[in-house]
Amino acid sequence: MSRTVVTTPKAPIPPAGVPLSQAVCKGNLVQVSGQTGVAPATGKPVSNSVAEQTEQALRNVFAILAEAEAGVEDVLMLRVYLTDVAHFTEMNETYSRVVGEPYPARTTVYVGLPANLLVEIDALAVRGE
Repeated sequence: MSRTVVTTPKAPIPPAGVPLSQAVCKGNLVQVSGQTGVAPATGKPVSNSVAEQTEQALRNVFAILAEAEAGVEDVLMLRVYLTDVAHFTEMNETYSRVVGEPYPARTTVYVGLPANLLVEIDALAVRGE
């Protein structure tokens, strides 16, 4: 079974020289690379608000999933990476509203990200079930 790379202009395209794909599929599995609060049209963060960056990161994840013929209902796991523990409540409120029930499994960790990026989210989905 071979791997298939997923690419869509509806989510930020990785910069030249960055060795990653937006997503990779193998069989029914879809792994979406970490997406940030960057708008695909501008290549810049949507704002300096963790809520707005969380919503945009999720939109980017969902756009890539759609290109891979999967949706939020196919997501088993979302991993959220935050730069500041103080952002947890605001991220969680936005996440709850955008993702909706039944929620996928989730892990949240605190990391360093490039300047002006507050959140990154990746996804693992199983399509076609």
